[in-house]
Amino acid sequence: MAFSEKTRRYLIAFLILGWSITLIYYFQRTNPSRHLLKTKQLYRDNRLLMGTIWEVTSPNKQAAGTVFSEASRIEQLLSKYIPSSEISQLNQLGKLKVSSETFYVIKKSQEFYFLTQGAFDITVAPLVDLWGFTNKDFQVPSDDKIRATLKLIGNDKIILHQKDNVVEFKIPGMRIDLGAIAKGFALDCAVRKLKENKIDNCLINAGGQVYALGDKFKEPWKVVIQGARKAEFTGTLELKNRSASTSGDYQQFFSIGNKRYCHIIDPRTGYPAQAGIISVTVIADSGLEADALSTSIFVLGKQKAQILATKFNNLKIKITE
Repeated sequence: MAFSEKTRRYLIAFLILGWSITLIYYFQRTNPSRHLLKTKQLYRDNRLLMGTIWEVTSPNKQAAGTVFSEASRIEQLLSKYIPSSEISQLNQLGKLKVSSETFYVIKKSQEFYFLTQGAFDITVAPLVDLWGFTNKDFQVPSDDKIRATLKLIGNDKIILHQKDNVVEFKIPGMRIDLGAIAKGFALDCAVRKLKENKIDNCLINAGGQVYALGDKFKEPWKVVIQGARKAEFTGTLELKNRSASTSGDYQQFFSIGNKRYCHIIDPRTGYPAQAGIISVTVIADSGLEADALSTSIFVLGKQKAQILATKFNNLKIKITE
C-alpha cells in the first residue's frame, strides 16, 4: 500500500526486533483542524532500551522520563547482556541472592513453564547461543549437540529459595534468558511508576509490545497492525489499560536453502518452534502476561493456545498461520 507524503505525517512507525507485526500509532483524520489541536497536547520521546526502541506518547511531558528511567532500572537487573546485572551474575555463578523483583520474574517464569508444560522456559539460553541467535553467528547445530545442550534445559532445574530470594541452578552450565518476559515486566513497572506520579494517560511502545495506560483524549489508544510478512495493514487495536504483545518468525531468523529458522526455540525439542504459526498477538491486562503468553502460544500452536487461554481472564489472541 502506497501513502502520500501528507498521509505519512499521520503515521509514526516503530522499530520492532523479534516481533511479527508492526504497531503504529493511528490518528483519525475526520477533522484535521481538531486533530492538529490535539497533537499539540501530546509529548513524544524515544530511547534505545533493552535492545529495542521505546517510544512514549502522553499529554504529560514528564511521562517519557519516568518510563525511560524505570525501564533502564529493570534492564540493569534482568539483561543477560549487561555483565553487572543480576542475571549475568547468576548465569556465571549458578547461585545468587537476588532482588525481590528479579526473584519475582524468575518465579513467574517458572509458573508459566509448568502452565505451558515446558513450552515457556527461561533456561533456553544455551540453545539460543547454540543456534547463533545471541551473537548472530547463525548455524544449524548437529543433533548430538542439541541433545547434549538439552540436558541443561528445564525451568524445573531451578531451585527458588523463597525465604532469602536465592536462585540456584541444579546443573552447572545452566543459563537463563528473560527476553520473553523481561520487557513485559518492565512495562508493568513503568506503568506503576507513572501512576505513582499521577500520570494517568500514556501509550508506551517497547519495540512492538505496547501498554496503553488510560486513554487518549477520552478515546482508546489506537494502534494499527501490519501484516507479518506483507506490507499491509490487517487491523486496528483499541486499547485502554491493557498490553498487546506479538511473537513471530519474520524478524529474527535465518534461512538455509528454502528453510527458515526463527529465533524462538522450542525448549522441549531444542529446535526453532514449528507449530505452524507465523505470528501471534496477545492482549492482556499486564505486560508480563502478554509478553510471556505470546511466546508460549507461538511454541504451542493454535489448538493448545485455545486451551491455555481458558486459564486466564480477559485474554484476547490473534493468530496468523
